[in-house]
Amino acid sequence: MTNYVIRRVLLNVAVIWLVMTFVFATVRILPGDYAAAQVSERYFGGGAAAGESPEEALEKARERLGLNDSIPVQYAKYVQSLVTDDLGTSFATGRSVVAEIRHALPYTIQLGTMSMIVGVLVALPVGIISAIRQDSLLDGVLRLFAIGALAAPSFWTATIGTLVVLEYGILELNIVGSPGIWEDPWPSFQLFIIPAVAGGVSSGALVMRMLRSQLLDVLRQDYVRTAQAKGLRARTVILRHALRNALIPVLTVLGFVFATLVSGSVILEAMFNIPGMGQMMIVSLRSRDVPVVQGLALVLATGVVVVNLLVDLVYLQVDPRISVGGVE
Repeated sequence: MTNYVIRRVLLNVAVIWLVMTFVFATVRILPGDYAAAQVSERYFGGGAAAGESPEEALEKARERLGLNDSIPVQYAKYVQSLVTDDLGTSFATGRSVVAEIRHALPYTIQLGTMSMIVGVLVALPVGIISAIRQDSLLDGVLRLFAIGALAAPSFWTATIGTLVVLEYGILELNIVGSPGIWEDPWPSFQLFIIPAVAGGVSSGALVMRMLRSQLLDVLRQDYVRTAQAKGLRARTVILRHALRNALIPVLTVLGFVFATLVSGSVILEAMFNIPGMGQMMIVSLRSRDVPVVQGLALVLATGVVVVNLLVDLVYLQVDPRISVGGVE
């Protein structure tokens, strides 16, 4: 087990390094930079220094931000900052990137966790009922619901939900204050519940279809038929024998879904003015705040690979047919 974990950690480090190298190259391919935008704003806004040409101001700004260095030099400094656990300083705020991410991360985790809870609460009962009532009218309705949830974009679902809530005054959405649940629980819950349901229903539909398929396969196994032949109640057969084995491959999907929810909430955060990492990524990309973009990409990539590693370890523990060497 220890050797397996070491191999996976080394592989994940390589994956993170590739992702960060790709992000480093991509943000420098984009047209424009933070220095050019600031100099342009300064001159058109009347804040330019007397006797200083735009070219001189741009040169000084790029020199101050380290944008005049060659690409290899910038990359070397970037790798050094990763090794020393120093992600740099935001061009826009002057604060450390670590501080910026530390402020935004709890909001993204809250939204992702709430969406995951909604997804699981939708997927488990719907998937189980759909499997045990296979080919019935109820099964058809639930499968239609799952297909519709998968087809509908989460931002569309969130928009419809917002219109309904505001029309009937069901909730009060404090998009100005954007409180976290650790600051003001009830207003935070009201703000986060619509995007959480929108993201959770879509991800839950994917898990539901996976669970239904796996449960139908398990219900055809001989040991399930033996349990039924012994006279065990249908509820006991489903929950204690079939469901446990059907959930084993679903764990992988759940891990992927959670990582996707945490890292892919860009649109929902922007719609509801949630100051999480998704919204920060959009703002930083627009302003070409390179250190923040690189720091956010590092945190998101690390989160994805860590979640997948944990899922693989849990998978090894719950499925006795899988060995560490990958041999059944």
